[in-house]
Amino acid sequence: MSLAIIYVGNIVAIAVLVLGLYFRRHRRRDLVTAYFGVNIGVMAVSAVLLNGAVGLGLGLGLFGVLSIIRLRSDELAQHEVAYYFSALALGLLGGLATEPAWLTLSLMAVIVGGMYVADHPGLFGSYRREIVLLDRAISFEPDLVVALEQRLGATVKHVTVQRLDLVNDTTLVDVRYCRTAASIAAAQAPELERIR
Repeated sequence: MSLAIIYVGNIVAIAVLVLGLYFRRHRRRDLVTAYFGVNIGVMAVSAVLLNGAVGLGLGLGLFGVLSIIRLRSDELAQHEVAYYFSALALGLLGGLATEPAWLTLSLMAVIVGGMYVADHPGLFGSYRREIVLLDRAISFEPDLVVALEQRLGATVKHVTVQRLDLVNDTTLVDVRYCRTAASIAAAQAPELERIR
């Protein structure tokens, strides 16, 4: 009976994680299928490995190899990688079915709750990261920061020059910035005008 509760708990947890959190926040449909497939597949295989003659270490090693292949096959953002590993962890918890059942269910709730908080839009919502190509070659970092702040309408927190092209007069930078209240209002103004 406790195995059935854990399996149902896993299905509920992955549904909340993927449909309640990930898809509502990020709207990438193809990863919904991937997250469900990984979770259910890992749960099924780990349950079989737990009760079979094949060693659990071999099974977990196979999951590691599969996860590396999956992560290298498509470009995933860091938050998508976090959801991917959360789906894996939920599947392992469901398949290994540790007793007592409340412990497994509690760990599942911790994973889903942790992702809810860590990926909440209100947490660091004004911080952004962009790769920006400037139409000027700027080698002096303070001048670069000023130019980026003017163009982004934001406060630059960190900048890394990826390419400085003096021939074509361009600078490619990786910039982390925080949008100011004025830039957020300016970005929302055209949207408000369109609604009116």
